[in-house]
Amino acid sequence: MFDLASRDIKYLSGVGPQRAAVLNKELGIYSLQDLLYYFPYKYVDRSRIYSIYELDGNMPYIQLKGEILSFEDVGEGRNRRLVAHFSDGTGVVDLVWFQGVKYIIGKYKIRQEYVVFGKPTVFNGRINIAHPDVDAVADLKLETMGLRPYYNTTEKMKRSSLNSHAIEKMMATVVKLLSDPLPETLSPAILREHHLMPLTEALVNIHFPTSAELLRKAQYRLKFEELFYVQLNILRYARDRQRKYRGYVFSKIGDIFNTFYSKNLSFELTNAQKRVLKEIRRDMGMGRQMNRLLQGDVGSGKTLVALMSMLIALDNGYQACMMAPTEILANQHYDTIREFLHGMDVRVELLTGSVKGKRREAILAGLLSGEVQILIGTHAVIEDTVNFASLGFVVIDEQHRFGVAQRARLWTKSAQPPHVLVMTATPIPRTLAMTLYGDLDVSVIDELPPGRKPIATIHQFDNRRESLYRSVRKQIEEGRQVYIVYPLIKESEKIDLKNLEEGYLHVCEAFPDCKVCKVHGKMKPAEKDREMQLFVSGEAQIMVATTVIEVGVNVPNASVMIIENAERFGLSQLHQLRGRVGRGADQSYCILVTGYKLAEDTRKRLEIMVRTNDGFEIAEADLKLRGPGDLEGTQQSGIAFDLKIADIARDGQLLQYVREVAQKIVDADPNGVLPENEILWRQLKALRKTNVNWAAIS
Repeated sequence: MFDLASRDIKYLSGVGPQRAAVLNKELGIYSLQDLLYYFPYKYVDRSRIYSIYELDGNMPYIQLKGEILSFEDVGEGRNRRLVAHFSDGTGVVDLVWFQGVKYIIGKYKIRQEYVVFGKPTVFNGRINIAHPDVDAVADLKLETMGLRPYYNTTEKMKRSSLNSHAIEKMMATVVKLLSDPLPETLSPAILREHHLMPLTEALVNIHFPTSAELLRKAQYRLKFEELFYVQLNILRYARDRQRKYRGYVFSKIGDIFNTFYSKNLSFELTNAQKRVLKEIRRDMGMGRQMNRLLQGDVGSGKTLVALMSMLIALDNGYQACMMAPTEILANQHYDTIREFLHGMDVRVELLTGSVKGKRREAILAGLLSGEVQILIGTHAVIEDTVNFASLGFVVIDEQHRFGVAQRARLWTKSAQPPHVLVMTATPIPRTLAMTLYGDLDVSVIDELPPGRKPIATIHQFDNRRESLYRSVRKQIEEGRQVYIVYPLIKESEKIDLKNLEEGYLHVCEAFPDCKVCKVHGKMKPAEKDREMQLFVSGEAQIMVATTVIEVGVNVPNASVMIIENAERFGLSQLHQLRGRVGRGADQSYCILVTGYKLAEDTRKRLEIMVRTNDGFEIAEADLKLRGPGDLEGTQQSGIAFDLKIADIARDGQLLQYVREVAQKIVDADPNGVLPENEILWRQLKALRKTNVNWAAIS
């Protein structure tokens, strides 16, 4: 069998250099193999013939059999179009062409029988099919056509006559060349154990399935393989890293932890917090470097778990460090941790860009001598001037705000890589976490502390502002505070800031007896902090802000969040924002304000927000609605997202299943030497060399 990967696409019959150049540029198809792995996005059943009387304008693609009664030339200039009146005896439809008119008139004859295929729409009360496929009955064997593949194409391709039909023809030519089976990419044992279709058969049936059952089996085989290699890559990498990096052994729980637990902790930990602490403790005592992702909704008590884990490092004679993405958040962590450790002999310091001069020098000296035991900071922590005596434990908050390289620099601060706890309040569906952070073990805090009431979420249209403001006034009279959030999108930044300024003035007018502060990303840090402080101290009752408040600010007294133009936010973002209220024991409200006209998926998003407070359910829904590529900050993580057939949102179960299969292989063959797995390691090596972005995650 010749090598498909080395056969240039331009030598395929019907392609040539010009078409090849378009396929290269638009779809990244260079070889016959690339073409073969360009899968259809849908299939249409071409074995059924409809009658014209059955048609309406809402049907998907259909097929008719009948004759052209007459041609009609309609309109002039740009609006010129050719209309063919087509009948099967049960009614008449119009076939319409806007381009290639001369070619059409010459090609199709009146009163001859044709099979027409296309999508019906209604125009001026008549059923139209624009640019249909028209074939002579003699040329088609309907019973063998079955499920017809449809391929995604771009506008540029269509201009070069490279529509779905053209790709289908090319594909048929390539499939004919597969007279000998292709070399298998999975081992015989895997094919046998998991009842998988052989590769060549799967590739033929993914493009030209003769039945729905064969299509299902082909899809399963190809999805299985794709996800299997993503997981095998991650697990192999994680295993190599474990072997390479020994971790510090924190064998004891000592005075610092015990004093904190018995004297400073005034409430009972939730069961979820206890479970996660046990997992962390086990990791730190095993002698391998811990890499753990801690997920938990806003307010679930992640900071406390992080602090108690840092105290275990202190008990074992090491320093700990916590890195946050913004100064506001770093300050907040510093205050929270100082408060928790009140009266204890533990030196905690804060290092941000604003800490300068003698104060900075004193902190840096304290880190080198080991006197500073816990350092809280922004990315100022990873600057070259910052060195530790013995850094043993690192907490990274709001992981998605830090790039891979930034995290890796923390490792160089210590003789051995410290244990790493990565925290996020952006719930990542388990399936995605397994793919994004495959080498991280995942812990989840999935319950809120007792006494916290779920936030009530209401969707309101913007013409009901009067009643909205009435209920806000009532909350302020009861001594509560209010957030009003405006969207700020890079593309429309100027307009958005103008809306915020107008909104601010409008709020000042509506609430003349209240102090209103405003915060947005364009303000200078000092100005921003000053305005924030007004709100945190309780001096201002209302804060008008953009999404800069999404991460961080903790104001227990704030009980109402109004989100203007809520339709412009993603689900996960809305959930993050909502988590800013409800920090106290009082009932809190989140009001999503939109206009009347909403797209269907927007309506769905808002319904989900109103229905549930569960961050994981929301993240799952977000993933299904938007796809993985959009999830905040995930692009920098370096994982192969250019999956050709599998879908992380919809194939979550399969992903978990193949992960177990890959795990068994890595456990049984850690050095990749067993002859039965030779195919697998060879294929993984080949995939790593391709353009798939397999860069490992730190």
